[in-house]
Amino acid sequence: MKVLVINAGSSSIKYYLYRMPESEVLAHGLVEKIGEETSRLSHYCMGRTHTRKQRVGDVETGIELILDTLADPDVGAVERLSEVRAVGHRVVHGGELFTGSVIIDAAVIESIRKFADLAPLHNPHNLAGIRTTRRRLPQAVQVGCFDTAFHATIPGFAYLYALPYDLYEKHHIRRYGFHGISHRYVARRAAALMHKGKYDINAITCHLGNGCSLTAVKKGRSIDTSMGFTPLEGVPMGTRCGDLDPAILFYLADKGYGINQLKTICNEQSGLLGISRLSNDVRNLQELAAAGDSQAALAIDVFCYRVRKYIGAYAAVLATVDAIVFTGGIGENAPMLRERICADLIQIGVRLDPDLNAAAVAREAVISTNDSPITVFAIPTNEQVAIAKDTYKLAAAQMGDTPSEGCIERPAVEKAARR
Repeated sequence: MKVLVINAGSSSIKYYLYRMPESEVLAHGLVEKIGEETSRLSHYCMGRTHTRKQRVGDVETGIELILDTLADPDVGAVERLSEVRAVGHRVVHGGELFTGSVIIDAAVIESIRKFADLAPLHNPHNLAGIRTTRRRLPQAVQVGCFDTAFHATIPGFAYLYALPYDLYEKHHIRRYGFHGISHRYVARRAAALMHKGKYDINAITCHLGNGCSLTAVKKGRSIDTSMGFTPLEGVPMGTRCGDLDPAILFYLADKGYGINQLKTICNEQSGLLGISRLSNDVRNLQELAAAGDSQAALAIDVFCYRVRKYIGAYAAVLATVDAIVFTGGIGENAPMLRERICADLIQIGVRLDPDLNAAAVAREAVISTNDSPITVFAIPTNEQVAIAKDTYKLAAAQMGDTPSEGCIERPAVEKAARR
């Protein structure tokens, strides 16, 4: 079965075409700079790269370009689009309704639209991709895979904020968590590498990139995560502030800062960029810090300290930790930061091997010593293959075929302990 995976954002669309259940990548690519005059498509198929520069005004136009390219007789991966039997869509926000991947129908579309209030920068663009592929690929089963779904098992005492309960009931203000597809993938992969069942592992998964989140995984299920009602909460990120005293915003408002200005500060001007005043890119900051730039060094110090604090907190929550997993652009490619983060965690059982850590760049590896009570991994995330597997399972079941693996996880949302 040929399965197309779509990750549609406001300024870019990533796509992968798989042959399932082998998880063989037939083609993949990226449409970037949507809405700009310099838009372009980069398409990779059969060892060849095809680049097409043309203005792509919106997500719908970008999806059309992707589908036309996939069926192009010169550079495509299929003779006709009808060969694509299923499409898996990454959807950022599923609220409390979706606790696993689902086949998309009119009711699901309406729910995704409703949750756009909670993810206005993401869900509308995810919907645009869904609507376009449904129109162009009417024969294909459409599947939604939600970033929030893995965190549906977080208990009420962990997802509730200490605000008036009416705000939860009326406006659904609670911790939702994000990067769930990535956290689930690396937690499952760590379990497999440790020869454990997927529900037999306690792990702290650290998705560290321009956006960052950590998750406490107990017996294979998320029980707490650092991002909250929005992806702004948690550790400092490339341009996002992470945790702060909310009274700071009230104070700045009294000083004349408007709501939109405060949103911009917290989301676009803070984090590594805000502290360093130079860059949100860890690679640049490492070079600058090595050359003696104190602000770059301070930004790295703050980042590593906050990540270490979350790891310590989640170790307390889990009581027993089998593994710590680093993933994401920073987690996979910055050995120095991994070393800095783990340096003072020996008291909880983390013993990093300097040589293994230094060698683990953009590849899967154990980076702890053989006698480390907690196994530390660097595992490149693979959200797209996780989406492809979910999509294949659901599509195969719908078509009456027998999927190669077990059923889709749909853990019950924890309703207890809210009050």
